[in-house]
Amino acid sequence: MKYNKYNLLLLSSLLLLSACSENKQTQKQVKIQPLKVKTITVKKEAVPIWKQYTGTTKASSDQEVRARVSGILKRIYFKDGAYVKKGQKLFMIDQAEYIAVRDAARAKKAQDVASLDLAEADVKRYEPLVKEGLAPRATLEQYQAQRAGLKAAIAGDIAEIKRAQLQLGYTMVRAPISGAASARNVDIGNLVGQGESTLLTTIVKTDPIYTYFSPSQKDVRMFQKYRDTDKPYAFITVPGSIDEIRLDGFVDFSNNTVDPLTSTITMRAIIENKQAKVLPGTFVYLNLFINDKYKFLMIPPEVIFNDQLGSYVYIADENSKIKRVDITTDYSNRLYVSVSSGLKDGDKLIVSALVKLKAGRDVETTDVTQTEGIMAVLKQNNLIPEKR
Repeated sequence: MKYNKYNLLLLSSLLLLSACSENKQTQKQVKIQPLKVKTITVKKEAVPIWKQYTGTTKASSDQEVRARVSGILKRIYFKDGAYVKKGQKLFMIDQAEYIAVRDAARAKKAQDVASLDLAEADVKRYEPLVKEGLAPRATLEQYQAQRAGLKAAIAGDIAEIKRAQLQLGYTMVRAPISGAASARNVDIGNLVGQGESTLLTTIVKTDPIYTYFSPSQKDVRMFQKYRDTDKPYAFITVPGSIDEIRLDGFVDFSNNTVDPLTSTITMRAIIENKQAKVLPGTFVYLNLFINDKYKFLMIPPEVIFNDQLGSYVYIADENSKIKRVDITTDYSNRLYVSVSSGLKDGDKLIVSALVKLKAGRDVETTDVTQTEGIMAVLKQNNLIPEKR
């Protein structure tokens, strides 16, 4: 089939009209829709202030159990690693020698008491005779001296009995505190206490358990300025534990010197540990409550951007468009950051689709303050202390 110039011109016009129609449809398809985002309404309010530190636990009491007398170990009354109570029997050293020493001291006292009775009788008999001149005074004085010597001897006997009884008591080794016992260091039949106070076992008290941590000088000054009690509330968590562990307590000690190498101050918290969930030497996070009476404007740390001009966030303005707002931050922790300038009460802070945000773009907002706002997050993490 042959085409003339007119047919070719007509075909070209049809193709051009078709392309224009397709281009108009494509333009309609690429029209940018409003970006759907979540927002929280910021507000300056009283927010519980927390600081988190790394810390290490330590037994609240660590007692070495040693042999205080020598002898052959006869009995062991506990199992390695068992929990023992204060005063509970742990070991028994052979008592035969110490019983014999005690009994000998008692016999010596009985003998001296008998001699004293005789000396008392002699004194009573000679006193009237000397008074009437029927006996020499020297003999009476001899009996009186003998009586005094026997009284002194009996006092020594009593002291010797107490010492022997004390030594005998040391043969029964008891727990000085309640706590978890380590493995025993001796076996039945071993000679202990010969020339040294043999270490038998060690007992550690883990309830309560101490947690030591080291805040900076700046944090300590802030803590001292804003805290509202002498024993601030604190709790510990154990990172990487299979079961979630959270144990409560309070801070009871702050060191009186600054570590010159780290510019930190050592502090201690006493933590309840009734079920012995945490052992001494455990690495923990310590969360310290400071105050909840001061008002701050807090935002989540993950919504903050940074560039050469500083820190900034995005909000949805009154025209439902994305707006960049430069901010100045102050106090912060892992859950929130205090904004000292840039934002005001009622601003709708964008907290989702962060990688897609661009100033000027239209947005469709959903308010999630009740579920993702700062106070909601604190409540979800049990970080709103009970009123005391």
